[in-house]
This record gives sequence, C-alpha cells and structure tokens, in this order.
Amino acid sequence: MSVDAVGTVRRGRGARKQARQARDVTMLPALKRGIPLTEPMDAEQIERVDNASMDILENVGVVFRDDIAIADWKRAGADVRDGDRVHLDRGLVRELIKSIPETFTYHARNPDNTLPFGRDHAIFVPMTGAPYLRDLDDVRRNPTLEDLENFHKLSHMLPAMHSSAHHIVEPYDHPISQRHLRITYSSMKYSDKTFMGMTTSPKNAEDVIDMCAILFGEDYIDTHPVVTGNCNGNSPLVWDETMLGAMRAFNKRNQPVLCSPFVLGGANTPASVAPTVAQLNAEALSALAYTQVVRKGCPAIYGHYLSTVSMKSGAPMAGTPEISLMNLMIGQMARYYKVPWRSSNTLGGAKTLDAQAGYESATTLMALQMAGTNYMWHSAGWNEAGMHCSMAKFVIDAEQCAMAYRMAEGIRWDDFDEAIAAVSDVGPGGHYLGHPHTLENFQRAFFMPELFDNNSIEQWQAEGALEANERALKYTRQMLKDYEEPKLDEGVNEALLDYIARREREIPAADALNQDH
Repeated sequence: MSVDAVGTVRRGRGARKQARQARDVTMLPALKRGIPLTEPMDAEQIERVDNASMDILENVGVVFRDDIAIADWKRAGADVRDGDRVHLDRGLVRELIKSIPETFTYHARNPDNTLPFGRDHAIFVPMTGAPYLRDLDDVRRNPTLEDLENFHKLSHMLPAMHSSAHHIVEPYDHPISQRHLRITYSSMKYSDKTFMGMTTSPKNAEDVIDMCAILFGEDYIDTHPVVTGNCNGNSPLVWDETMLGAMRAFNKRNQPVLCSPFVLGGANTPASVAPTVAQLNAEALSALAYTQVVRKGCPAIYGHYLSTVSMKSGAPMAGTPEISLMNLMIGQMARYYKVPWRSSNTLGGAKTLDAQAGYESATTLMALQMAGTNYMWHSAGWNEAGMHCSMAKFVIDAEQCAMAYRMAEGIRWDDFDEAIAAVSDVGPGGHYLGHPHTLENFQRAFFMPELFDNNSIEQWQAEGALEANERALKYTRQMLKDYEEPKLDEGVNEALLDYIARREREIPAADALNQDH
C-alpha cells in the first residue's frame, strides 16, 4: 500500500472503491523545485527593467494616501511632495528591501503542516474572493457560510493545497462588517493548515491578528509567521489608506503581506509587456520597502494580480501568452532582489468548467512552475474572471496542482540502476508488468489522475458516460462525506468564539445581508 501525489491510497484496479474509502488526506510537503526555471531576460535586460523602475520611483513617485505612511516615509528620509506623493531614492529602496527575508517558515496549528517557504520552496493556495459559487448541483448562486466551510473542508482534504486561504467565497448570510470574524474562524476550525487573513480594513486585519494570537499565543506570533495578508495597490502608482493600515497591522506583528499591484495590462499599465513589468515592479518595490519602514526584518512577499485587457471589450483576460511572459520576467526580478514572490494560478474567464477553463488554467499553471513562483494563490476553483468559485473546478484544479507538483519535483534517479537491470531481465519482446521492479514502483512511477477518464469508450459508457464536471461533483460529494474535522483545543475554541461574540456586539451590523459586493 502506498500514497500517490493525489493523496489516495492505491491497492490496484480491483479495489478502487475500497481505496477511495481509505482516502489519505496527508498534505504534500512544500514543493521543492527540481527543474530549471525559464528566464527570458539576460542580465542586461534585468538591469534595464530595474533602472526603469527606479527612475519611476525617483522621478514620477508613488502616491501613499495615508497620513501615517507619509509621516513614516518622512522619518525614513523619503522626498514627499504635493502632500502624498513619495519620491524614493533607489539607494533607500535597495537598503530597505535588503532586510526582507529571502526564506522563512509558515507555522500551522498542526506542526506536520508547517512549511518552508521562499527561494526554491513553493506552496499552492486556493482562490479567494468569489461573490458567487457553482455548487454541488452546478447551480450558480450566492454563497453562504456553510458553503465557505465546505470549501475549507475540501482545502483541508486536498493534499496539494497547502492552505485553507480565507474567504474563498463570500458568506452572504452574514453582515459585511462582521464577516471577517466568521471567515477567519472557519479557516482555523475546519483545517489545520496555514491560512490567509482578511485585510479589508485596518481594524479587520487587527481582529485577524488578535484571533491568531488566541490560536497560537501572543509571544509565538511575534516570531513565527502563521498567516498571510494581501494588500492590493491601485495601479498606476497608488497605495491607499485601507491597504496601508492593514499592511501595518500585519507587519507590526511580524506576519507576511503580499504587496500586490492590481495590474490590468493595457488599461492601468502601458500596452506593452516589458514596460508593464517595469511599472508593476516599481509599485511592488515601493510597498515592499514600506513594510521594512514599519518593522525591519519582517517577512514580505513581492506580489501582483496580473491580467491583460481585451482591446475589443475591455474585459480582463487570463491564460494569454503575455501573462505567461510577464510571470517569467517577474520571477527573475524577484530573484534579483532576493525576495519571495506571489502570482495567481489556474485563472480563467470561462463561465462553466469547459475547454476554455481548462486551457486558460493549464497555461497559467505551467507558466508559474517555469517561472519559479513561491506563493501560488488562486490555485483552485477560479472561474468567470474570479466571479465564481466552482466546486467541480476546485477539486480538478487541486489534482492539476498535484500533477504540476510532481513535474516540478524533477526526475527521480533513485531506482535507475534497478530499472536498467530489469531491461536485461525482460529482454526483447517481453513485458515489464510482472517484474519485481514494476511491482515495487508502479504506484509512484506515473501519476494516475482520479478525475480524468482514460478508460476505453465502452467502459466509460458502462460507467455512466460522465464528463469531467459531473465526475468532479460526484467526487466532491464523497469527499465532504468523508471529511473528519481536525478538532481545535477546547479552550482555544471557546476563547475564539468569545472573541467573535464580543466583536460582533461591538461592530454595528449595519450592512444589509445578501447585498452585492
């Protein structure tokens, strides 16, 4: 008996049903890449992008719409003009980002799920932020807290997912002003992996950090990264008060933040690949530098949300060749500055789980592996440009990530001599199916997807002629039936619920339920 990269115990074709019932949900270790990266820029071109970015920071400047940040920048020696436009000397930027750790460790409440991160270590993180879902009946509708909990359960059970993220879907049955509390609790309760924290306001971010302190301990989180925040910039060249306040809440407690310009290539950047990367790079560097003004040495992640815009409709696009090229370039820039970096994975604009969804997602997934991305966010469920999370696509994407994981691990050489010896044993015209080496290695030799059908058409028809979407929904229903909760310590659970109850009394529930966001 052994476990494959999908996390399913295998005992042979005749016992597949029994094998599914004995599902192993052990999380895969952090991906340690064993294949070469694709680096399209030479040293001169990297320096050209760096120089253009530094010229933007020095001569154009970046707007920080936040009085605290402006005061911080003035104390740090930046040149502030027109009230909120910060001009950053390249020497100051380089000095600040030098203190960002190139690697660190994510600590989970289950120590077995703790993850090395950065350099050649990478993690897969589910999508977040969908205002709709496609549910177990493939119906597109508004999500509830129960739907979010189900996604967190799936995140816990899917071995290739290294995190339960946070608001994978928006729970419309809770007021907007209080959702972050229930979202954070769900991330903590239904999975014992690392997770993300809401940065929708500075106070919401502080609540997340308070809840992390309850879960892990006040002193512990000050020295151990346990949660990830995301702060989006307003391209071109603006950081606002909400994001900067949330960033400070995480940085002050030594928790990493994704510093993410929100790029719509051709709309809020130049309509050209290399200049877009230069602008994005300047925006990311300005935020990365600010994290070190807040707390020197705190972990931070070079981030971005990357899309191109259709020049026919103005709609954001995914899976285009330019996005892949930009990811390859951004990976080179992050390594040039010796900081870990994030990109978005398995993105798509399709409205259903169709061929478009598959092609777009696969293109992005492969580009991220070749680019050396460390934090692969939106790795499961994303469709319709992020407007919905599909339960079927969620599990298929996770299996695709497991396949990418296996590819990116690289070539295994540990059984080379034994396998070559088998060639002599079998000889011309023979077969390897009963050879001891095959019996010893067949379970790990070649990835065997659960959710793709490779049977004959006769067998496929006999088993119901199910297409990928229905197979995935059937698989997901069974997974949720098999779910076993990784129980929180009773005292910690009670303290978290007490905190939520107190904060819900303090926060006005003025936001109407089920309103569009």
